[in-house]
Amino acid sequence: MQWKEQAFILGTRQHGETSAIVEVLTRSHGRHLGLVKGGRSRKMSAVLQPGNKVIADWWARLDEHLGIFKLEPVDFNASRMMLEPHALYALQLAAAHIRLLPERDPYPALYDIFELLIENSDSELIVGELMVRFEMRLLEAMGFGLDLSKCGATGTRENLKYVSPKTARAICAEAGAPWKDKLLPLPEFLLKKSGRPEGVEDIKNGFLLTGYFLMRNVWNARGIEPPKVRDRFIEMLSRVFEGD
Repeated sequence: MQWKEQAFILGTRQHGETSAIVEVLTRSHGRHLGLVKGGRSRKMSAVLQPGNKVIADWWARLDEHLGIFKLEPVDFNASRMMLEPHALYALQLAAAHIRLLPERDPYPALYDIFELLIENSDSELIVGELMVRFEMRLLEAMGFGLDLSKCGATGTRENLKYVSPKTARAICAEAGAPWKDKLLPLPEFLLKKSGRPEGVEDIKNGFLLTGYFLMRNVWNARGIEPPKVRDRFIEMLSRVFEGD
C-alpha cells in the first residue's frame, strides 16, 4: 500500500533511539500516522515541527500497518508561527479537534480551513474567524451540524439572529425576541461563506455558539475535558482587540 500527497505536520513522538512516529493531516487520507526513520536527527527535527507543510510519501505492506513516511519539506511555517502566539494556540486547538475524528478518514473541508489558517496565521481576526468556521465544520463532520438555512419557528430565511440550544436551528429576530435570553447569538458572518466578522464580539459569539454544542454533544458525551488551549486562544484574541 502506498500514497503520496501534501500534508501538514500535527505532532511527533519518539520511537526508539533515532526514529519518530509522525502525525500529519492530509486532504485525501485524513489524519495519518507513520514512522520516520532518523526522525530525531537535527535535520529532520526542523522538518517535523507542527504546522510545517510537507510532501508525505507513505508505504506499508498492509493497509492496517503503521507504515513508513518519507517526508519532503515544502514550507517551514513553524518558524513564522512561533512569532505569533495566537497562531500557535490556533494550531494546537485545531490539532486537538482533529484528534476527535477517526484516523485515516478524509475530511477535505476541515483540511481546507486548516490550510487557510496556516496561510493567514499573521492576522488575529482571520485566524479567529477561521477557527469558528473550523469548529462549525467539525460539528458537521461528527453528525451534529447546525441548521442555519432558515428560521426553525417560522421558516423565513430573513433576519436570522439566534440559534435554539435545543434544536440547533436558526431563529429569526421576531420569533426569538420573547426568549432571546435563552437562545444563543448567531453571528451574521456564519450565514455566508464570504461573510466576515465585524469585530471580536462576533468571533466570541461564534465561539459561544460552537462551544455550547461541542460541550453538549462531544466533550460531555465522551466524558472528556475541553482543550484548555481553546480558552487561552479566545482570551488572547480578546486582549488583542480590546487593547489590553
